[in-house]
Amino acid sequence: MVVDEGVTNILMCGVGGQGVILASNITSTAAMLAGFEVKKSEVHGMSQRGGSVVTHVRYGESVSSPLISKGRADYMLAFERLEALRYIEYLGEHAIAILNTRRMIPTTVSSGPFEYPDDIEVHLGRNIPVIVVDGPGIARKVGNVRTANTVIVGALSAKLDIPLEIWKAAVHRSVPPGTEEINMKAFEEGRKLAGSQG
Repeated sequence: MVVDEGVTNILMCGVGGQGVILASNITSTAAMLAGFEVKKSEVHGMSQRGGSVVTHVRYGESVSSPLISKGRADYMLAFERLEALRYIEYLGEHAIAILNTRRMIPTTVSSGPFEYPDDIEVHLGRNIPVIVVDGPGIARKVGNVRTANTVIVGALSAKLDIPLEIWKAAVHRSVPPGTEEINMKAFEEGRKLAGSQG
């Protein structure tokens, strides 16, 4: 797989219904509005049944491939904690992981054969910074639990060199009509949280 120099690689993972695709659309739109070339790839088979959803977002001056090579992701946004472990091999040496606190227990755990690990932050954070975000809690606080995905994007925005005004424009362009204001509140809370974590 081609490795492009000077390209920012963002891997987003979660399960169906968490708004991973919308989050990748906001991020891609922000990068395009900032003048970068952007490529995005989505895999969301079985998403209606709570299956794994992953998107690759890559942007820079020139991007040849839409897919991130393993070990090359600069950022991971894990909308569900267990999904972070599923895609941990994509994390680069200097990556940052943004980990939502949401747990969605898979049938392999709820039916008994396996246990849901409690030490996901430890596995992720051995060599890289992990920003833990209570997406559902913050979304409830702003008034709509469905904006948890926008909270996570807000956290990412605090780490990328894209101006805030461009992010705001991307949110307004991407979210469903009539939800712009509540999504902006969620975005701003996520950004504030990540900014406070260094």
